[in-house]
Amino acid sequence: MSEKEKTIIRHSDLGLSKAEIDSLSSQVTKLVTEYFSQVSDLPVFPQTSGEPTIAHLESRLPLAGEPLEKLLADCREIIKGIRHNGHPRQFGYVASPSTPAGAFADLIASTVNVNVTAWRSAPAATELERMVVRWLGSMIGYSEEAQGLLTSGGSMANLIAMLIAHRAKAKDDIARKGLWSCGPPMTIYASDQVHMSIQKAADILGIGRDQVRTIESDDKFHLNVRALREKVQEDLRSGLKPFCVVASAGTVNTGAVDPLNEVSDLAAEFDLWFHIDGAYGAPATLDERKRSLFRGLNRADSVSLDAHKWLYVPIDAGCLLFRDQAAARAAFAADEADYIKVLEQPDSDEAFAFWDYGIELSRRFRALKIWLTFRCYGITRIAATISEDNSLAEYLGRCVHEADDFELLAPVELSICCFRYLPKGWNARLLAAPAAERVYLDEELDQLNTRIMLAVQRGGQAYLSNATLRGRFALRACITNFRTTQADIDKTLDVIRDAARREMG
Repeated sequence: MSEKEKTIIRHSDLGLSKAEIDSLSSQVTKLVTEYFSQVSDLPVFPQTSGEPTIAHLESRLPLAGEPLEKLLADCREIIKGIRHNGHPRQFGYVASPSTPAGAFADLIASTVNVNVTAWRSAPAATELERMVVRWLGSMIGYSEEAQGLLTSGGSMANLIAMLIAHRAKAKDDIARKGLWSCGPPMTIYASDQVHMSIQKAADILGIGRDQVRTIESDDKFHLNVRALREKVQEDLRSGLKPFCVVASAGTVNTGAVDPLNEVSDLAAEFDLWFHIDGAYGAPATLDERKRSLFRGLNRADSVSLDAHKWLYVPIDAGCLLFRDQAAARAAFAADEADYIKVLEQPDSDEAFAFWDYGIELSRRFRALKIWLTFRCYGITRIAATISEDNSLAEYLGRCVHEADDFELLAPVELSICCFRYLPKGWNARLLAAPAAERVYLDEELDQLNTRIMLAVQRGGQAYLSNATLRGRFALRACITNFRTTQADIDKTLDVIRDAARREMG
């Protein structure tokens, strides 16, 4: 090989000079600072539709670089075209705003761009994640020495939990032989209010959605333990193999917390894996007034929670906690490929690998934003914010209950309030109508509330989502926002009433 052939000349470099980095940093920081200061004044939802949204975006693949000023101007247009979770009247779904501390932590994590797969890939990041997992377990009263890992969100945490539970309770080597050769169908039990990710997990794992036995909830939307017992016994008599029961620590529809202690007793009696989906509600254990609702949480085999749902951390920051580390590791045991084989002593910290406990190989440095948020604000301050969210939901519930043009459709247990607009005199019409006409009137009321919700969402002043409760369409307000005030609740009710008047002509 000639000297010329040995020399590789680079004609392009993606690095920037210090001056260019300083300019980029200052302008992006200005954009972020503007957003945090102005988000309360922006429309919650943009006044747009599909065609103009697409038209604002550059659709051609860029072959040459463009000026920073143009790129940031385009970023501002993109920001205008999103729904703003940080707005104080964004009550749809479970989406808390990010704190500035969490947002800048994400920037740091992206800057170092470490892949948190194992100790040897990222020693400090790996130990930080393990520590943050212990913090989360301690914070919700699960365990001072909790084991687990951070995930993309509650759906992934629930999927991993179902896999660990399935492998722990199966008698055969399902990982190698497959489900088809390993005995009778295995069944999961959950309330009819359980998150959709449980059925999805059963589908992905090959168990089947029909093997998730949905138990009718009681009049407060809690898991009915008596009905649960009857269904487990019925399946045992039919030759099936019950293996897991899932309880909700804050359902996504109403915020109901299942009777965790009673479910734990039943799980122990029938040797079922006990999983708690606390993706939304588990942080409410920080509110002393709500703590009694969570008795029995510490008895679960596994618990999921999302720091990005109610701990004011940027997406994505889910977490799965589990008690039996050996069972979790056994679920993912496999012949390792050479490129990930750990050659350290098996019991040393340096031999730890997250791929032994979860699905992902490539993993973001998620722990930093949780760690920085907790250290910046302190748990006491975060707990007070969660408590205030609960108080605002209770206030909304009282306003609805006392009004003659609204109807409360579920108890307010945590920070979710479900209700509907009820035109004055509607109840009298229902009582006076024949049975067949009552069905029609109920459908008419559902359609009215659907139109109201869409009008409120598109109006940009507030944002509600919906739930179907006992066959009735509900307006659903979920308050997980440190910017929300009582005035925002009052304003939202006014916005709903204005929308109702317009829809009713």
